Amino acid sequence: MVDNNRFIVSHAPFRHDGSRISTRNYNIALAALPAILLGIIYYGMPAVGVISLSISSAIIWEFIFCRATKSSITIGDGNAAIIGMILGMLLPATAPWWFVIIGTFVAVIIGKQIYGGIGANPFNPVVVAIAVLMISWKDIFDFNEALINYDFDFAMVYPLSALKHFGVSAVDSFSMGDLLMGKQSGGIGSTFGLGLIAGGIYLIIRGIIRWEIAFSFLAGIFITALLFNMTDSARYAGPVIHLFAGYTLIGAFFLATEDSSSPVNFIPMLIYGAGTGFLTVLIRNIGVYVDGVIFAILIMNLVNPLLDKIRPKAIGRVA
Repeated sequence: MVDNNRFIVSHAPFRHDGSRISTRNYNIALAALPAILLGIIYYGMPAVGVISLSISSAIIWEFIFCRATKSSITIGDGNAAIIGMILGMLLPATAPWWFVIIGTFVAVIIGKQIYGGIGANPFNPVVVAIAVLMISWKDIFDFNEALINYDFDFAMVYPLSALKHFGVSAVDSFSMGDLLMGKQSGGIGSTFGLGLIAGGIYLIIRGIIRWEIAFSFLAGIFITALLFNMTDSARYAGPVIHLFAGYTLIGAFFLATEDSSSPVNFIPMLIYGAGTGFLTVLIRNIGVYVDGVIFAILIMNLVNPLLDKIRPKAIGRVA
């Protein structure tokens, strides 16, 4: 007699390599630490307050949702904390408390849990939250105005805003070294280019993120910005500004590479990254918003399921 139990197959994944979600999230936190620390050095206690409130409120929202739905408490895996941390990195140090709490609510409850929790979200929860905040309270993301009271020994200017409103001449004074060392205004953890690159390389080496997405994203930005600059160098900035200003580097290593909302196959990852880079520069140069990273990632999240259907042909032939 046939034992039917032998033919029962569980859902994927079929093999566990021993890795844990919490370990992955702790590595992401470690990779983001240099960028956060420099933001705290530049902006002081207000930056500490925004980051702390963002992390803690994200954890609280997840705890409340788990209790309300009578599901297992998942705050121990560190995912909610990472969502709050990255969200805080994208905000100005002067963001009001209610603004931060609304952002974490949108990220955790709407961007993540309403779709079924970790691994089920079609959009990056942080990107969803920032997009909602940008559309609803655009003025708070005017970093030049928000951070006007900070006094530094270098010009604290948001390069993309200056480029948008005053043209290429307004950003000629920015060198690659200044941008890499965070000598620009912006989100708390999004200005220290060297720290973000180091964190991204660490995540790639550890196998936490895929290099294909990050590097094709940066390549897409470089090529698109170069083409725009070649057509009209007086109007469109070169690749350096687009690569090292705004949310580019944090987008390449911490946003576009989010597992649930990005492809898993090689060719789709390259298309996904390059498409995100192309859309980023397109929005910056001819769109309404100063920085296009957030909306570019959202658009590519939307087409991600279609991209992942691109697969190599099976080896062999039809009998």
